[in-house]
Amino acid sequence: MTFANSAYLFLLLLLVPYAVWYILYHRRSHPVMQVSSTDAFRFVGHTWKEYLVHLPFLLRLACLSLAIVALARPQTTNSWKQTDVEGIDIMLCMDVSTSMLAEDLRPNRVKAAREVAIEFISGRPNDNIGLTLFAGEAFTQCPMTVDHAVLINMLQGMQCDMTAKGMIEDGTAIGMGLASAVARLKDSKAKSKVVILLTDGSNNRGDISPLTAAEIAKSFGIRVYTIGVGTNGLARYPVPVAGGVQYIQVPVEIDTKTLQSIASKTDGEFYRAKDTKGLHEVYQQIDQLEKTKLNVKKFSKRYEAFVPFALGAVLCLLLEILLRLTLLKRIP
Repeated sequence: MTFANSAYLFLLLLLVPYAVWYILYHRRSHPVMQVSSTDAFRFVGHTWKEYLVHLPFLLRLACLSLAIVALARPQTTNSWKQTDVEGIDIMLCMDVSTSMLAEDLRPNRVKAAREVAIEFISGRPNDNIGLTLFAGEAFTQCPMTVDHAVLINMLQGMQCDMTAKGMIEDGTAIGMGLASAVARLKDSKAKSKVVILLTDGSNNRGDISPLTAAEIAKSFGIRVYTIGVGTNGLARYPVPVAGGVQYIQVPVEIDTKTLQSIASKTDGEFYRAKDTKGLHEVYQQIDQLEKTKLNVKKFSKRYEAFVPFALGAVLCLLLEILLRLTLLKRIP
């Protein structure tokens, strides 16, 4: 923690002579009553009020101390910090076409993929990870970052309703998704650059074929791990109807041959995830990737932190006034 007006902290030194003055003044101003004999008072004990007689002064000291700290404007540090960490550069390339709503994975493909990806990200705190989404078109949802809280927040917002809202065209543009992810990795200086491509279908949209995108990835030294998500045969798929949802059985058509070719061309691996458990196992295998050193800039945001100190000062002041007017009230 830093202070914007640190000179105010010197005012704390004035509390020392103030405390000395209070001790001396309290001794001199102690009330005295002359009596002929004190025998009648020898069995009178101390009351709890006697032990609290100095509490208002202590509260005043606390109030002044907190007020001075608040005036000094405590703040967090606002700076860029260069650090070297062990990690690799990874782009997650995920299919968000409407077919990802099929429920052969629980609760459905897109939610299972999201949850497993979040778990994967959480287990690799030093990696530079980004997110590309694709359906009939592709776009970067989050550039590569080591701020995984931001990445996970964006991943949690990943839905298949973007096509229904007209944000992107429906379909499966595997080539476009891979090319978009490669564009984010091509200038990386990391020794290990990886794309994890997850889809449940076959390429049927886009201007770039999956194998062309794989050749581009290979030319930049990027390995592509491909994951085909979906059961064998038929999958339960929700269809909105008037007043509810009707379920139908749709065929699972994953172009495993193309996904295998992409992985083979780029020295990656092809995986088949038929259920949620299988998807977990796939990411666990990918988690064994090599690591390399990265130079990372970390940013710490500044914010004012004086409010708790100011509130504490006000509370101490009010409590002192309350005690002086009630329980510890003194009659001259």
